[in-house]
Amino acid sequence: MDIGNHSMVTHFILMGLTDQPELQLPLFLLFLQIYIISMMGNVGLLLLIGISSQLHTPIYYFLSNLSFIDLCYSSVIIPKMLVSFVRENIISYSGCLTQFFFFCTFGIADCYMLTAMAYDHYVAICSPLIYNSAMSQNICFLLVVGVYAMGVFRAITHTSGIARLSFCGNNVISHYFCDIPPLLKLSCSSNYINELLVMLLVVINSLITTLSILISYAFILSSILRIHSAKGGSKAFSTCGSHLASVAVLYGSIVFMYCQPVSTSNITQQKVSSVIYTTVIPMLNPWIYSLRNKDVKDALRKIRKDWSK
Repeated sequence: MDIGNHSMVTHFILMGLTDQPELQLPLFLLFLQIYIISMMGNVGLLLLIGISSQLHTPIYYFLSNLSFIDLCYSSVIIPKMLVSFVRENIISYSGCLTQFFFFCTFGIADCYMLTAMAYDHYVAICSPLIYNSAMSQNICFLLVVGVYAMGVFRAITHTSGIARLSFCGNNVISHYFCDIPPLLKLSCSSNYINELLVMLLVVINSLITTLSILISYAFILSSILRIHSAKGGSKAFSTCGSHLASVAVLYGSIVFMYCQPVSTSNITQQKVSSVIYTTVIPMLNPWIYSLRNKDVKDALRKIRKDWSK
């Protein structure tokens, strides 16, 4: 199918992180290691939460789902990324849209899962007497269903917008996966509506989730300040520290990546920002939550003791 003197694109070539040959092998080994660590951490946390009855609580139910999302998120991006380091990385048009859809689904679900976890912290610290009823099994299940539903709905919206674009002539994506900014730059059709839609949805998602998290932590901080025991206040705040660290890094990289016009964005900065939220954060999350969490450490010790017997 032709448009003028150009042929419609049937496949894309992903350029990867760098075109410098001397960096290909070191980067391949680095990101292979990141992927392995990410898989081990997230699968390990999923198994630990599933095996340990003491971790069958709402917060660990959310954390197990966060690990599942990070597991899928990494698997959508990193394996295809590794191909770019060893050979020409070709992806079909339909494959590109599929990767983009699942990238959006799990990326957006990640944000909303962190919001659900913030709400759980809020109820646990600010309203401990009604915690069991407010965070019942049914309510937790509905919250998780809502998280995945928001991810799928937003992903369908973004993917539909990309699918309406025309790609003709140049088919080289200056990135290591199919993302919005490089695809918009590559398109030969008008991008104004799509850029506006991207920024609007990112702002809406960011506002909904960020405001919910900030409001939750404002009430949490107020409750902590009213705790007379220094030990009690320290314990309450330590349960939120890991979550706040994940939120800060994730939202910082996302806002930097998407809340700027495509025409003025820098490709290198885009790649660096993308690496943070597509590879580094899914790797760090399980270790942040396990290494800083007394309950997880106690569950590990109990399992080791049971196995040693």
